[in-house]
Amino acid sequence: MRHTWLARAVLAAAAVSVPAAALAGPVQTAPAQAAAGSRQQTVTASSTMIRKLVHKTLVHKTKAKKAAGKTYDQVAAALALTLVGDPYAYGGTSPAGFDCSGLAQWVYRHTGHGKRIPRMAEDQFLYFHPISHAAARPGDLVFFHDTSDMESYVYHVGVYEGGDMMVAAAVPGEGVRYQSFTWAGDTVSFGTISH
Repeated sequence: MRHTWLARAVLAAAAVSVPAAALAGPVQTAPAQAAAGSRQQTVTASSTMIRKLVHKTLVHKTKAKKAAGKTYDQVAAALALTLVGDPYAYGGTSPAGFDCSGLAQWVYRHTGHGKRIPRMAEDQFLYFHPISHAAARPGDLVFFHDTSDMESYVYHVGVYEGGDMMVAAAVPGEGVRYQSFTWAGDTVSFGTISH
C-alpha cells in the first residue's frame, strides 16, 4: 500500500513539473508539439523506472524483514500484498502483468531466499503439500479445483492472507486484488512448502 502511495506521489510531482508550454494545446508549432511528445515519453519512461525501483526496494526490505525474525510465509504474504493493484496479463510473470500462477511463482521467487516453484497452478498444487484451512498460514497457497473432489484439476491459485482472504490475479481489467475466496465454496484447498 505504502509503495503505491509513494509511486503516485512521485508521478504527481512529475506531472506538476511539466512546463506550461507543454499544456498550451493545439496552438503549438510542429517543433513544440514534437518536444511535448518527447516529454510525454520521458514521463512514461520515468514512471516505469520508478515502478521498477519501488519493487526492487521492496524486495530488499522484505529480505531484511525476514532476517529480523519473520517467517518465510509471513514475508510471502506481505510481499503479495504490495502487488495489489498491479495489472493482470494472461501468462504474466512480473509486476508488469501477472496471471494467477505467475503471481504465486513471482512471490515465492522474490521472498527472502527465493524458492523456485512450478509455473502453472495445477503443477504448483502437485508440488505443494496439502494442508487443511485450519493449518494454513498467511503466505501458503489457495488452490481452486474444478469440483469438490480435491484430486480434480486446479484452474486457479492465490496467496493466502489469513481468514477467508487471499491475493490473486484473476481477470483482465481488475489486476491483482485482495479478495475473499469463499465464492468458490468447497472447491478450495490449501498447500504449503514451508511447514
